[in-house]
Parts: sequence; structure tokens; C-alpha cells
Amino acid sequence: MTDLANQRRMAAEVMDIGVNRVWLNPDAFKDIAAALTREDIRALIEEDKISARAIKGVSKARARKLHEARAYGHRKGHGSRSGAKGARRPKKEQWMKKVRALRSRLRELRDNKTIDASVYRKLYMKIKGGEYRSRAHLNSHIEQLKSKEA
Repeated sequence: MTDLANQRRMAAEVMDIGVNRVWLNPDAFKDIAAALTREDIRALIEEDKISARAIKGVSKARARKLHEARAYGHRKGHGSRSGAKGARRPKKEQWMKKVRALRSRLRELRDNKTIDASVYRKLYMKIKGGEYRSRAHLNSHIEQLKSKEA
């Protein structure tokens, strides 16, 4: 068997790919061995006796499956965690989520005429000051205000 390293190298240069991606047809072994110039190599490429192998990729199937499981809540236990509690869910994000929820609830109440503008403003500033833990906490405070008025 003749060494076809030179033909393989030339084919790689002609096709502008790596040497390992060059496929030489085993049935056309003699024709390939006879090819000495780049022109001969180009002719063999035209005849499909030399061709380029497909690029090998990395399948994302396993990554997708893992992501789906995590989205569902699996594989998130203590052993899978790295980084502090605040790194996984930053304090600022928690604050933003809470404050936005409280402010939207407050807006609803003002638009429904459940509370007037002055009460709205006072409660808004209390929300900004971090007085309320949740929407439920805000609602219970508003109920107490209503009962005092009545």
C-alpha cells in the first residue's frame, strides 16, 4: 500500500480543511496514488474520489435534558450548589421582585378607589423603606387601617 500522505496534504490545502477531514475513496486508491499535482487533486475532488468529512459537533441533547430537569426543580439539592445563597439569588433581585409586587398592588388599590392618593403616598414611602414583607403583609396593614377608620 502506497503512502498517500502527500495527496492527503494537498487535498487538505486545496479544500482549505484539516488533514484529518480529508476522505480518500478506498476504491480509487490507484487513481489517488497517481495524482501528483494540485490539478490532479482538484480533478479527483470533482469526481468525488476525494471529499471532505463532515465537521463533528457536540450534541446538546444531554444539556437540554439536564436543563429541563433543573427547570422542573430536580438536581438542585445542596450537593449541586456552589456559591453562596446570595450568589444564586442576589439580595437586590429579591428586593426588586418584592418591591415591584407591592407597588403594583398599591397601584391597583389606588385605581380601584380603595385608598386615596394621600394614603397611597404614605404606603408607597413605607414600601420604599422596607416596612412590608409581602403583598399579604401590605393587605393586612390596609385592612387594619380600614377597621380603624370604621
